[in-house]
Amino acid sequence: MTFANLCRLVALAAIWGASFLFVRLAVPSLGALWLTELRVGIAALAMLGYAFASGIELAPRRHWRAYLVIGLGNSALPFWLYAYSGQHLTAGIMGILNATTPFFSVVCGALWLGEKLTPLKLLGLALGIVGVTLVVGFGPLELTHEVILGALACVGATLCYALTTTWLKKFGQGVKPVPLGAAGLLVASCAIAPFLPAVPSAAAFTPEVLMAVAGISLLCSAVAYLLYFRLIDDLGPTRTMTVAFLIPLFAVLWGRVFLGEAIGAGTIVGGITVLAATALVIRR
Repeated sequence: MTFANLCRLVALAAIWGASFLFVRLAVPSLGALWLTELRVGIAALAMLGYAFASGIELAPRRHWRAYLVIGLGNSALPFWLYAYSGQHLTAGIMGILNATTPFFSVVCGALWLGEKLTPLKLLGLALGIVGVTLVVGFGPLELTHEVILGALACVGATLCYALTTTWLKKFGQGVKPVPLGAAGLLVASCAIAPFLPAVPSAAAFTPEVLMAVAGISLLCSAVAYLLYFRLIDDLGPTRTMTVAFLIPLFAVLWGRVFLGEAIGAGTIVGGITVLAATALVIRR
């Protein structure tokens, strides 16, 4: 791995780790659905502008199925689930639970792509369950039904990522990354918009909320997608997945520094267990 790609990997982890901080800052005022719509809508405009300025064609008639799957399964639904989780979980806990994405990717790969489940991967899956239990059950938050639902929503978002990634590996070959990200975000925005009248409108756009919305849409969605796709081109998907080790560290750090979130022993031990489990799961 070159120094430039190492810097990109760390930058991507820091940016995606900050997404949980931005959710925590914005969701109390905007609500989960409005925050999700603003996130995907602004990011879609930014990425579409980049694609058109670069002369990149979307070819919607050829790739509409991939755009639909990515828009719904990789943006609209998981972003809403994370926004819902942000109402009940700390940024650090959300970041640690996000590291369970490779677990579901391994299971989906075994079921639909014929990938082998080795004993080490099975051990990693078991350790992952233990780690999640420690983070949620023995962390700094009181174990209420809201916290449990928030944790389930967060894990459900990682399942969405695994399902869509597996679908792309099986059926989405040949779709270029930038059009996929831009068109997928546009699909997500159009899918969420009809539901907005059913929920209360945004309460207040304070400077803090505006900063969080700009950060989560432009930085954590648009810019992060460009970094992510560049790393996939340079390193491949497996090595790029190692970003999952760094995201929880930054999520815990940003939550502690900017929100003063408590870090309990269960969070530390459970987080280390989840990261160890992730290492076993994605190990070649």
